[in-house]
This record gives sequence, C-alpha cells and structure tokens, in this order.
Amino acid sequence: MAKQTHGDPEPPAEPDTPGPGPHEYRMADLAKAAGITVRTLRFYRERKLIPPPRREGRIAWYNEHHLARLRTIAGLLDRGHTLGGIAELLSAFDNGRDVGELLGLEGTLVAPWSEETPVRLTPEELADHFKDDVTPENLSASLDIGYLAVDGDEFVHISRRLLDASTELVANGVPLAAVLEAGREVRAHADAMADLFISVIRTHVLSDVLTRAAAGDPLDPTEIARITRTVEKLRPISKGIVDAELSMAMDRRVRAELESWHRGRDEGNDEADRGGSRIA
Repeated sequence: MAKQTHGDPEPPAEPDTPGPGPHEYRMADLAKAAGITVRTLRFYRERKLIPPPRREGRIAWYNEHHLARLRTIAGLLDRGHTLGGIAELLSAFDNGRDVGELLGLEGTLVAPWSEETPVRLTPEELADHFKDDVTPENLSASLDIGYLAVDGDEFVHISRRLLDASTELVANGVPLAAVLEAGREVRAHADAMADLFISVIRTHVLSDVLTRAAAGDPLDPTEIARITRTVEKLRPISKGIVDAELSMAMDRRVRAELESWHRGRDEGNDEADRGGSRIA
C-alpha cells in the first residue's frame, strides 16, 4: 500500500525563537510537549480535533489551549473512545456546552462499556492478516464502517477481538468483503439494541435528571452518586441480556437449519423410493 502524507508540509525549520505570544509553540515543539509525532498532530489538525493555529507568515503558532486539547484527546483515547466520538465531544465543547456535563455524571455515563483494545497496524501487518483481500474496496469499507482509522503511516483497528475474529473467518474461506458486509449489519443491529437500552435508561432512570437539567436546575451530589451507581449496575445487566438472547437465537437457528436439512434428506429419500417402486 502506498503511504500517504497528511496535510501541507510544514515550512523548513528555522532557528528556534520564542513566539510573539506567551507560551506559544511551533508544530514540532507542540508535538514534543504533547508526547505525539508531528504526523499525528497534522492528522488531528486535519480532522479538526484541534483548532487552527495562529499564522505569522509561513509559521504556525500553537498555544497552551492546543496543548491542553491534545492531552484531552490522549486521555479520551486511553479510556477507549474513538476519534469520531472524541470529535463529537470536542465539537460540543467548542459550541459552548460543558464537556463535564456532556460526559455526564462525572464521566460515568460515557465511560467505555466495552473492553475492546485498539490495535495499531502497519500496512504490511494489515496485509499479513488478510493477504490478497486487502483491496482498495475492502479498505474503504473498513474505514467507512469504523473498523479502521488512519493515524499517520499506520492503521488503528478499533478492537483486538473483532480483528482476530475477522482474521479467523477469512482464514476459513469467508471473503473479507462478506465479513465486512456482515459486520455492517451486526453494527446496525447492535446500534438498535443500544438505542433500546439507552431509551430505557433515559425514561426510567434519568427522566427526572433530564427534566431538571433542561430547566437549568443544578444536580444534587447525592442524586448524582445514586444515578452513577445505578448506571454502573446496568452495564453488566445489558451485556448479559444481549449475550443470553444471542446464544438462544443461535441455538434456535442451528436447530432450524438441522431440521431443514433432515427434511430435505427425508424428502430426497422418499422421492428415490417412489422412483424405485415405479421401476419395479
């Protein structure tokens, strides 16, 4: 796969001089302070995860706000949020909403419900997983679904378990295109289930909070603690319901397939017996 360079190239380095404003950084200095690469910083800038820098001629100047934003992004990534979800949070923040309020109840409501571990892959490592199935069409589908994101010269897969499952399916003869199409359908059903659970929580757990928040009333700390505990209890309950229902659905589907196979075999045998009787 050809490597891509994100963004316009930074002007050639000039002698280090302090910016005209207090606590301002050039791109390389900001990246170093944030503990990321310049390429990653360019990627964040292109995704509008950070605001544009101040320009002075050909020099871009970044400030403490940019550094704080980068540290926020790093913290949310560590907690398992996707770049798309982070972009939504930061967009809401930039539009004047309180990020703490958006995160909800001291961050509990949007703390990751999954235990998925993202996986960084070079293009070569991605090809090792899927061989000749790594085509522009499949890559585009993976990016569209959200299984993959691009970070500099590398890919980030959202889930080690999904990556391993996809690799195993392809190794057993299922085309990657079929795996991705199935993944798209599973994602739609999973979103529908999540909508159902959130609707139940919103209606029966948070209705009073949402009503008061809409009226501008502050939340009582005791009430916040109670709701936080309730939501924490709902996490394993929702997962258990989905796992139980999926397991039973698979049992029903397998039994139906076996019964269909037996019926087809019996009908075939009956037809063969009738044919034999006519010949006799």
